[in-house]
Amino acid sequence: MMNCQHATKLISESQERALLLPEKVGLKLHLMMCSGCKNFSVQLPFLSQAMKAYAQGYDEAPPKEPPK
Repeated sequence: MMNCQHATKLISESQERALLLPEKVGLKLHLMMCSGCKNFSVQLPFLSQAMKAYAQGYDEAPPKEPPK
């Protein structure tokens, strides 16, 4: 069974590369049981967008809010 540390690592890596089928399956199973990691997977795109905007100097206007 996948632990939260491995799950969050895969969630982050999925932003940069396509996960392998065993990784996808394991992560999907973990996300069905772990609300913390599921929340992280929903919030990560928002955080990534916010960091990119900040790095580009667009910190005056906040990025759109993550889905709830």
